[in-house]
Amino acid sequence: MTAPVNLSPLNRPAGRPTTGAGGRPAATPTAVAVDLGSCTVGVWASHRGTLTGPCGDAFSSAGRLVRRGRVVDVDGCALLLDQLIRRYDEPLPAGAVVVACRPLLAAESDEAAMRRVLNTVFAPSRILFVDAVRAAAIGSGAAAGTLLMADIGAQVSEVAVLSHGRVVAARRANVGTMDLAHGTAAGLLGDVVANQVRDLRRDLPAADLAAAKARGMLLVGDGALQPDLTTALSKLLHLRVHRAPTPRTAALNGAALAAMAALRHPAPPRTRTWPVS
Repeated sequence: MTAPVNLSPLNRPAGRPTTGAGGRPAATPTAVAVDLGSCTVGVWASHRGTLTGPCGDAFSSAGRLVRRGRVVDVDGCALLLDQLIRRYDEPLPAGAVVVACRPLLAAESDEAAMRRVLNTVFAPSRILFVDAVRAAAIGSGAAAGTLLMADIGAQVSEVAVLSHGRVVAARRANVGTMDLAHGTAAGLLGDVVANQVRDLRRDLPAADLAAAKARGMLLVGDGALQPDLTTALSKLLHLRVHRAPTPRTAALNGAALAAMAALRHPAPPRTRTWPVS
């Protein structure tokens, strides 16, 4: 489902304690996935489904919560997520296992900001991070084998080669479909992505890149909904470019699968986080 978000003061974490018999904490935590993008935010929770909404004004330099994949307003993002998950019929209990998508090459400070948001909203028992391209490959059912993919979002474009779901080489550029509205032609954005693919040669043997390109490029994100961009990439790279079945939610779907898997593999004692990369 898609839900509009109205902001109101955040006066408590959305994660609420849930107790079992005798007042003991509930035995099984909730699995939660979060994709906090520059243009949209998505949340998935087990037995509750998916909610999505806008993430501030992606076309304005003022008031934006996430810029070029980086959380710039921790309190605003926490407020946004809190209001979004309040739309679930059943409240989310505290202690969830949360898997969050992160951009490629995210800095430690960027991850720390996201962690603050997630701790405020969900009061989780564990936080796991997964690269968005990896999550999108999993969510598209395309993680097996060698895969060349591009995640073209509103403000960030990422290109990666994955081997059985693991990122083995990647490039990131701070340009996306939002820039098309400011005069950037689809051809120019295609050039950016094509140059990223060519640059992957530095990190991959030619045979590996050739094997990935022979399979074609998987396209996810807002860019997958731009027919002119898909055509431009196919011509520039001389390969088949195909979009994921659900390009805008592919990463969230993959993060949801990772969250459910995490519930089946408890963390070692005293371990609160598990980087998925």
